Amino acid sequence: GNISGTSDLAPLDEQAAMLQELFPDVKKVGLLYCSAEANSQYQVDTVKAALEELGYTCEYYAFSDSNDLSSVTTTAANDSDVIYVPTDNTAADNGSVIDAACKAANTPIIAGEEGIFKSTNAVATLSISFYNLGQKAGAMAYEILTKGTDPATMNVQQSDEITYYYNEDQAKAFKANVPDNYKAYNFSDAK
Repeated sequence: GNISGTSDLAPLDEQAAMLQELFPDVKKVGLLYCSAEANSQYQVDTVKAALEELGYTCEYYAFSDSNDLSSVTTTAANDSDVIYVPTDNTAADNGSVIDAACKAANTPIIAGEEGIFKSTNAVATLSISFYNLGQKAGAMAYEILTKGTDPATMNVQQSDEITYYYNEDQAKAFKANVPDNYKAYNFSDAK
């Protein structure tokens, strides 16, 4: 009907391929997410299917809220070769908890977006540009409000700016195989 807008869904198949590029020799991937967020469930289901096609064994590690995040992350980090964290609000708000548990287990993290990448001290992310997404949403609102464009005729928009970021220190520590198209994240310039 009259539904349109923007989506912040990153290319999940490319995130799975990214994990394979960075860590081609690992076998077990822990999928860490908040079970109360349907968007996170969709992401880990999609990434799991893509990773299993690439030959990885994947295990779900769901926490219900921030109260059980530490214990679930500790179990995930101890049982996995790599942890994948999708775009997840609870994880983003508690990145230091995830970082601490993974650091204690010496388990690298791959993040679903830039904010989680920063807060969890992850090795890498394939992140959309939320700034670009905001510009698209604003342009759509302008079309609707000033030109009378019918929202039902407007396709849902996604960010067309996607960047492969990596954390140089973490990549070195975990001996990640970082391809040339990855950009070293400058934490001092981050806002």
